[in-house]
Amino acid sequence: MRGRTAHPYMANSVPAIQQEMLDSIGVDSIDELFSQIPADHRSTRPLDLPPALSEAELKRHLVGILSKNRTCEQNLSFLGAGAWQHHVPAACDEVVRRNEFLTSVFGEPSSDHGRNQAWFEFSSQLGELVDLELVGLPVRSWGSAAGHAMRMAARLTGRHEVAVVRAIDPERLSVIRSYCEPAEMAGHIAVRLIDYDPATGLVDLDDLRAAVGQQTAAVYFETPSYLGIIEHQGAEIAAIARAAGAETVVGVDPISLGVLASPVHVGADIVVGTIQPLGVHLHTGGGVGGFIASRDEDRYAHQYPTLLLSIGETLQEGEYGFGLSLFEQSSYGLRDKGNDWTGHSVYMWAIAATTYMAMMGPRGFEEIGGQILQRAHYAAQLLSEVEGVSVTFPQGFFKEFVVNFDETGRSVDAVNEALRDVAIFGGKDLSEDFPELGQSALYCVTEIHTQSDIERLVEAIRKVVT
Repeated sequence: MRGRTAHPYMANSVPAIQQEMLDSIGVDSIDELFSQIPADHRSTRPLDLPPALSEAELKRHLVGILSKNRTCEQNLSFLGAGAWQHHVPAACDEVVRRNEFLTSVFGEPSSDHGRNQAWFEFSSQLGELVDLELVGLPVRSWGSAAGHAMRMAARLTGRHEVAVVRAIDPERLSVIRSYCEPAEMAGHIAVRLIDYDPATGLVDLDDLRAAVGQQTAAVYFETPSYLGIIEHQGAEIAAIARAAGAETVVGVDPISLGVLASPVHVGADIVVGTIQPLGVHLHTGGGVGGFIASRDEDRYAHQYPTLLLSIGETLQEGEYGFGLSLFEQSSYGLRDKGNDWTGHSVYMWAIAATTYMAMMGPRGFEEIGGQILQRAHYAAQLLSEVEGVSVTFPQGFFKEFVVNFDETGRSVDAVNEALRDVAIFGGKDLSEDFPELGQSALYCVTEIHTQSDIERLVEAIRKVVT
């Protein structure tokens, strides 16, 4: 400990206090605390770090780095591909930031005043939106929800393969594969990819029929798909899955359900999706929430990995109590023996989504869905009129659509770089993940985009490609 001084940000980290802590633990040095980590996993050379900075200097340095970023507040953004720029009413932020929610700690009595009711309202409102009775508390992301649903289906059927449509967000597919575990692990679930029709973007039913069999636990597809396509073959897909004894799991963007029928009406057994469009801001990291919903049947309820909320009458007429249900089957109750893994890192977003859905009223989702449909199709129409630019799947999309630049001779990367020079974020480059689509980008238009925003984009692209 000789020669060591206090950490500049922690005044009480003097050598004497450090030694007192080590003595209390029963070790001679800090290095002993890491002895369980294999030596070949630990660095043996000093870290090449810049000179130590004071807290004020470090803050100034980091702010300078961050100022190089350009945000969706500064730039006009047409990016989507899994996280979309929707309007977040000020009331959502106000409610989430209330002390009762913001400072609560899960499990403490002081955090239960209104918490369970807020969570119940989240589940009941989202259940009404997807037209299903059972909705768990949110998990970290859409990918997490889909991965959990695959494991639910595997437990329900006793099978260990799932069929997943290939037109899916690569990041979401990666998360699904993680939940299905590596082949070396006992709980491994094989992921079999299903082609999509290159002419329509819809699921290739012939490929699906060839892939699904007695080994299939679930068939998973999304509507709208990652490429924005409204999958109108849902009933046929569900029939193929059902004939093989497999579950049908469908991913959905909940903000589309004001204008599109819930997947349950075409045969979905489990519906999953994201809650990010429901009052959650764009973030540069961390979970933005995913949901799992099903029919209120014992076979599904007892496979949920998430916490569930129930309502019950009290002795006082007109008053109700709210509580956690089936707590014992979760990892909170059974630890490593529970139904997969839960976590409350996104439970605050359930409060935001509850506020958002309540503010939408009886017609809000219909109105916003209609706006998104009209504006997205207007943007696609104008873009397709630009020489050399085409919309790959021009029919049947919701808020995202594929724009191809092959005939312009420009790469998506070059187009997007030029757009950034005029403060526009172009579409997500698909050329690496979907090379069969050529130089294509996924463009997103939501209710925040005005007519002038769309026309500004089209004019900018016209200048770039000519």
